[in-house]
Amino acid sequence: MSTSAGTDREHVVVLHRWRDRHARYDAYLDHRELRVSYVTTELGLSSVPEDAAAVRIVAATDDRTETAAAVADLVARFGPASRLVALNEGDLDTAAELRVAFGLPGQTPEELNRFRDKLAMVRLADSAGVRVPAYASADTVEDVRAFAGRHGWPVVLKPRRGTASRGVVLLRDTDELDAHEAMFRPGRHEPRIVQCFVPDAILHIDGLWTGDALGPFRVSRYVNNCESFTKGSFLGSVEVDEPEVLTALGGFTAAVAEALGDGRPWVFHLEAFLGRAEDGTPRPVFLEAGARVGGGEIPFVWREVHGLDLMAAAADIQLGRPPVVTAVATAPTDGRHADERHTTAGWLLLPLPVPPPCEVTAVSWSAPAAPDGPYARAVPGPGQVVPAAGGYEHVAARFRFRGTSSRAVEAALRKTAESFAVTCRPLPR
Repeated sequence: MSTSAGTDREHVVVLHRWRDRHARYDAYLDHRELRVSYVTTELGLSSVPEDAAAVRIVAATDDRTETAAAVADLVARFGPASRLVALNEGDLDTAAELRVAFGLPGQTPEELNRFRDKLAMVRLADSAGVRVPAYASADTVEDVRAFAGRHGWPVVLKPRRGTASRGVVLLRDTDELDAHEAMFRPGRHEPRIVQCFVPDAILHIDGLWTGDALGPFRVSRYVNNCESFTKGSFLGSVEVDEPEVLTALGGFTAAVAEALGDGRPWVFHLEAFLGRAEDGTPRPVFLEAGARVGGGEIPFVWREVHGLDLMAAAADIQLGRPPVVTAVATAPTDGRHADERHTTAGWLLLPLPVPPPCEVTAVSWSAPAAPDGPYARAVPGPGQVVPAAGGYEHVAARFRFRGTSSRAVEAALRKTAESFAVTCRPLPR
């Protein structure tokens, strides 16, 4: 990697933590025309472009003190930064605070809050006429009890700020609420929201809101769910190919994106419940949304199956450019000719059998090759260490699928999940 000094070129700082190529930074930033410096972790170092002006390694990019010191060091070396880019969900809060600290343009903590505070988020959607589950702030046990008295059991209790399914609790009755009373005690308390439980299937919708219109988007349904994944079940996703669902979700997605966008463009990962009205028509209900590209294998299947780089639009927004979902050449990894590629995508994550860090001791997998199995996979081999890094990148295995229909992709996904087994040896932290 280049380490030349000087301040003759514009300086851009990137916060980066992925080991894999979730983002193609060298396609978003001209590393020869700009000085692009990186703050990353040991795990993320392998996917930093070779033309980086400089790299500073930190223990964790969400350690704000250490990351701020690293950015200050890069600014001292290359001059003031013009922009700070952070594309991983876990770095959005840190990036927003650093922009304020260093006087940089871009999303501030106040602007990010509507995507981080679940109560603020659902209030905005509700006020725009978007269908949402009944909700209330839940600062005490009495708040939850009163809410259930008005709306009935079960209810869902979750932190107002949090990622994935951290801290989400399903409470079926008063006894279960009493059993979780400790959550509200001093030292463990954090702001929470309570909502009515919705039993319908959960969808995720990923795409771009340009600021005044809906750009490219994809609707997918989870196979299992994020909470089940934390408890040892697989997590899958299959793109929806039902025309009536896609039609209903188009208008719903535009309404949510406009309500939360505040007149600005944003890349969204939106989750919704999909029920049915009395006449059988699709009836989406808002769950929550993030202002970033979805996790799991979403960036990869967009590029590899659909030939679109959604991450490029996210980078554009942070760089102050009009966002464009860049077209890219697809490169099938299963040996099929281009005209044989299918257009329905899906992905699968397998959980670790023990908490990380751990060492993989054995892997067994007998699923068929594409077209009946995954077209791409990331499977740690025996002897490989899976770090305690969090997120969906460092799991037992990751698989990507393409097929002729949602049903075909789901069948391949389930068959792969059933055929895979891994054993791991726990390691000390």
